[in-house]
Amino acid sequence: MRRIVLMCIKNILFLPWWIIQIFSYAGKNDRHTEEQRYALVKKIVLRANKSGKVTIASDGQENLPEENGFIMYPNHQGLFDVLAIIECCDKPVSVVLKKEVKDIFVLKQVFKILRAQVMDREDVRQSLGVITQVAKEVSEGRNYVIFPEGTRSRNGNNLVDFKPGSFKAAVKAKAPIVPVALLDSYKPFDSHSINPVTVQVHYLTPMYYEEYKGMKTQEISSVIKERIQKKIEECEK
Repeated sequence: MRRIVLMCIKNILFLPWWIIQIFSYAGKNDRHTEEQRYALVKKIVLRANKSGKVTIASDGQENLPEENGFIMYPNHQGLFDVLAIIECCDKPVSVVLKKEVKDIFVLKQVFKILRAQVMDREDVRQSLGVITQVAKEVSEGRNYVIFPEGTRSRNGNNLVDFKPGSFKAAVKAKAPIVPVALLDSYKPFDSHSINPVTVQVHYLTPMYYEEYKGMKTQEISSVIKERIQKKIEECEK
């Protein structure tokens, strides 16, 4: 929370204009392209991260598929995760988020700009509807971020169980699965420090449909978790 306050204070002159733009781009009648909407969010994220003394160290951008229509599956460490990914990903991405965060002021509008999907994990029918919609959009060329852990691990760089159901969207869309390893992404917003911090984002080798075709979602989940776990262990040595 302290870092969010720091970001706001350092950008106090920009905040009114940003809020006006955010609400405008989030409107139902907005005619901006997906690239334009994403560019606005990315511009704000870049400045906010810099003013909040957060550095993003990333690699593996060359692993992102040439063609759009893929799903990233990162480990979920904290509220900062999406900001870290957006800063170092030039391809527009949207996100599947839990209903608990959908009504937070300004964030609500940012998610509208990204055309994010809200999932109610307690409503099976609604969740299946979101999976179907995401699969449809991905098959049409949109990119998504889905957190397979379902919620923040709240345990530093340690993973918790991945939910196999989160991979149903990729299977339905026959889309590339991009594992993403996040390290120290919990520190910016989930600690009380405002000291400079570096967050690592590693885009790993994608898993294409030909590779996971015929596998059960439980098997896919295990493979992706293992790859992310291996990368985290390598980085912590």
